[in-house]
Amino acid sequence: MPVDLSKPLAWKTATGDTSAMLSQLQPNIVKAHVRTHMRILLVQFSDKAEGRAFLRAVAGKMKSAKKHLLEVERFRENGMVGTPYVGVGLTFAGYEKLGIAVAKIPSNGFSGPFRSSMRSADSVAALADPPVSSWEEPFRHTVHAVVLVGDATLLSVQRKRDEITALMTPKVKLLGQELALGQHNARGDGIEHFGYIDGRSQPLFLSDEISAEPKAHWNPAFALGRILVKDSAAPNPTQQFGSFFVLRKLEQNVRAFHEAEKALADTLGLSGEDRKRAGATIVGRFRDGTALTAHSKAIGESPIPNDFDYDKDAKGDRCPFHGHIRKTNPRESATGSDERQHLMARRGQTFGARTDDVNAQAPSAAQPTGGVGLMFMAFNSEIDNQFAFTQSAWANSSSFPFNIPAGRPEPGLDQVIGQGARPKAECPVKWDKPTNKTVAAAPQTVTMKGGEYFFMPAIAFLKAL
Repeated sequence: MPVDLSKPLAWKTATGDTSAMLSQLQPNIVKAHVRTHMRILLVQFSDKAEGRAFLRAVAGKMKSAKKHLLEVERFRENGMVGTPYVGVGLTFAGYEKLGIAVAKIPSNGFSGPFRSSMRSADSVAALADPPVSSWEEPFRHTVHAVVLVGDATLLSVQRKRDEITALMTPKVKLLGQELALGQHNARGDGIEHFGYIDGRSQPLFLSDEISAEPKAHWNPAFALGRILVKDSAAPNPTQQFGSFFVLRKLEQNVRAFHEAEKALADTLGLSGEDRKRAGATIVGRFRDGTALTAHSKAIGESPIPNDFDYDKDAKGDRCPFHGHIRKTNPRESATGSDERQHLMARRGQTFGARTDDVNAQAPSAAQPTGGVGLMFMAFNSEIDNQFAFTQSAWANSSSFPFNIPAGRPEPGLDQVIGQGARPKAECPVKWDKPTNKTVAAAPQTVTMKGGEYFFMPAIAFLKAL
């Protein structure tokens, strides 16, 4: 039977085309791979033959999604550590450089941004990105491929990275390398540089993961079709799939963000433990991951609850409409339409070294104003209907969500990743009480420093080059 993209995947019982698909699908797509340490290699080819030879050789060092899932099972059963993750993505320009016919380059209809590049004038305008001239050096050039190397230990990643760079020739150029390193709180949860839990709310594509999640209010189950695309350039597209991959380097001004938290707490007149609610109104969660719409204070549950919606907070008296997690996942409460179609599988990782403790608010002078941030990474089946839509129509839109109470001001931009003019925002003075106050919007503390769109092809495609 053909691969069913209309529902999640029961991978343990998969047979036929579905089993074959998993044996050629790259890891980290349907399930996140451990990548506490990560190297992101940006590559450019100046010769078709040498580019193809490089990718064939890299493919020999890759494992499949099926092997990854089996490694996870073995680790749970007996603690056996798995092998490093190697992922490969190609830009549209990369496909052309390799001599792949345009008709064969994956498109999936809705992925026009992939063909035009994130550096195009249309993309920059649509996303309200800074001009390409201000991006960091590697991203200002035409990137043909990205190679991702990730694992739990630095030594493992360095060894695998060295194996891959040893395959490069003068006509396979390393434009740049990004170094990512995961940050964690005291409980071991992944956090970003502002100190907040990151990545808890994700679309899930595997039936065993879905069955383990409570879902009375929010169902995290998503169809494979929201992440997988037939690889039209692979030897057998009915069995060989890939995914469109978004990479963005987002620098964070930690000092400015925490100063904005303190200023907001002062403006709202918050005191004691309630001052923590100021940051939660910006993010939508407290630092420990507690959803602001569900609780008025951090409660430190583990695992972090993800089974919530905004049905009891239709007026924004708990979590403001501009809260980051409410803007980027309204949980079917913003328009009454199917908002789930715009969500994507995020696989980001933090970057940058710090001299202060990410889990302790050091004096402002000790907090970084740059040099740290998030390597945003996400898998999509339709870039413009998922990532690009979420950034432009939700995060960057002052009028979204649309169904706010009459007489209330527009929600304003996403206070974390929104780009553009930042109008004033409205915040609840008291949790779950109609005592909202219009305040100055938080300053923009996240700056996009470069990025690109890729397609992560089937392993069989890479080996057949």
